[in-house]
Amino acid sequence: MLDLRAQFHSLEHDIRAALDQVLATQQFVLGPQLEAFERELAHYAGRRYAVGLASGTDALTLSLRTCDVTPGDEVILPAFTFIATAGAVAALGATPVFADSDPATLQMDPASVAARITPRSAAIIAVHLYGAAADAEALSALATEHRLVLIEDNAQSLGASLNGRKLGSFGTVGTTSFYPSKNLGAFGDAGMALADSEEIALRLARLRNHGQSGRYVSAEVGWNSRLDELQAAVLRVKLKHLDAWIAARRSIARRYDDAFRACDAICPLATPAGQHHTYYAYTVRIPGSAGHPAAARDHVARHLAERQIASSIFYPVPLHLQPAFETLDGKIGDLPIAERAAHEVLSLPIYPEMSEKQVDHVADAVLDALRS
Repeated sequence: MLDLRAQFHSLEHDIRAALDQVLATQQFVLGPQLEAFERELAHYAGRRYAVGLASGTDALTLSLRTCDVTPGDEVILPAFTFIATAGAVAALGATPVFADSDPATLQMDPASVAARITPRSAAIIAVHLYGAAADAEALSALATEHRLVLIEDNAQSLGASLNGRKLGSFGTVGTTSFYPSKNLGAFGDAGMALADSEEIALRLARLRNHGQSGRYVSAEVGWNSRLDELQAAVLRVKLKHLDAWIAARRSIARRYDDAFRACDAICPLATPAGQHHTYYAYTVRIPGSAGHPAAARDHVARHLAERQIASSIFYPVPLHLQPAFETLDGKIGDLPIAERAAHEVLSLPIYPEMSEKQVDHVADAVLDALRS
């Protein structure tokens, strides 16, 4: 799906120099590399403050906690996403409420969100899926109308924008992940929360460090969730290249689009006007029959695997049908668009170092599978 070795080869000298600088200082936690990276990413994302955390999941959990989401509250989020989003809600004792997807984009449908708002609702989590944007403007309006907190889960779409505004800048807090496979990936787990409120940023910084307001004095119970200096140093080097990498991904996506344009069996996801897509994943829908909705997609995936071509399904089981949430009584048929998407989506290899020959090889294999 991606070749991290190729990326490292192109940056090896700069990354080793950055790591050597940290090793020379022997300051590994809450040091100058993190402070610099927080400033640089806040500027890149169009926000005043950034707080480095140990993972994207922790960024969600601490952001919800900072915005006073508590046990018994409901938080509305998409069913069609990775379980970490709902896991962050459950970790606080709150209840995830799952919304359906827009049939054209597979992003969370604002109309489905509106239908699930109750007096117990405390927050909405807008997940920006695949490198594209959820309808952050509509979701922000809903949050404002109903006095809810809007948190953006921007783990997959850092650098993307909607109508000229960077994703992660619409909500009370925007979060992101630097998991190694992300467009901006660390050498392990790392995450970030971004906000415009100094009060929120200060509380996030306190919560990540055991709730300490001073040395060995904790104002509240917190977490041990700090983005370390080695990861910050690596990410600072990589951030300088992020926009160029996104441009390369967009070029690869256009080549895939051109290859599949005449194939009725492949349904591309819509990208509404005003979006700058970053293509964390190049994802298409391959519909099957009514009785076997995943058959065509699975046939293509097997065909690719036989030719040693990777593919991935993001995501094969929507959250309302996950065993972890069976106590919420979700059942087949509750969220039909998310359920259909789980049977049809397939993500193809995409990374900045891919050659045109490699892209064409993957596209030809997909088309061969659909002809067989």
